[in-house]
Amino acid sequence: MTSRTAPPRVLTVAGSDSGGGAGIQADLKTMLALGVHGMSVITAVTAQNSLGVQGAWELPEDAVRAQYRSVVGDIGVQAVKTGMLASAPLVETVAALLAGTDAPAVVDPVGVSKHGDSLLAESALESVRKRLLPVATVATPNLDEVAALTGVRVEREEDLRRAAGAILEYGPRWALIKGGHLAGDAVDLLTDGSEEHWLRAPRHDNRHTHGTGCTLASAIAAGLAKGLTVPDAVRAAKTYVTGAIAAGFALGGGIGPVDHGWRLRA
Repeated sequence: MTSRTAPPRVLTVAGSDSGGGAGIQADLKTMLALGVHGMSVITAVTAQNSLGVQGAWELPEDAVRAQYRSVVGDIGVQAVKTGMLASAPLVETVAALLAGTDAPAVVDPVGVSKHGDSLLAESALESVRKRLLPVATVATPNLDEVAALTGVRVEREEDLRRAAGAILEYGPRWALIKGGHLAGDAVDLLTDGSEEHWLRAPRHDNRHTHGTGCTLASAIAAGLAKGLTVPDAVRAAKTYVTGAIAAGFALGGGIGPVDHGWRLRA
């Protein structure tokens, strides 16, 4: 019996969400739904549910480094996605690992959870700016993360271009500024400083959107692992996430997750 060829491989470097809506759990569900093999490096463990984050514990840098090298050295990767890195030492550890890996990197500079809980120490912001963003193929900050990293506050659609320029100054090849918190349609701007791609999707009134950012970044990484260009990977990811948001469901007493498996049941 001949063995089947392995699907494209994507590595997520992020924190664990015990409620299953975001973080490592969202990443792996997204990767499965999009037909790639997901692998993980856990950077932190959270006690988290639909109401918020009740606790978070970082893993030692040695543990993060060992997980990463174990996977990349044996299995290999076609794309890497980063999420919750929590502290400056973890950011710098992961940035150094990415710099030595020949694969595109999607950096989601996670600052706060959907519930407003801080997931990145303020002291780590400079490390994100100077170490992590320069090794990113695509950086995917939301508007709060843009403000924290650059001081640029986006209040209307026209401000997205200025926000993208401020992020690009730190060195990522592409910036995807997520404008989902603006009024009107959900609009994002993807640019490398020379070409622009505006991505629009109808806004859904579904409040169950936990894990949206993690899911989008993982979907982009999946597309890159399959060989798509950055613009095509982002467009495909936007389509997938729009469907996941529309299908989001209630879970627990607070904000439920997007439905990572909606396409499997469509």
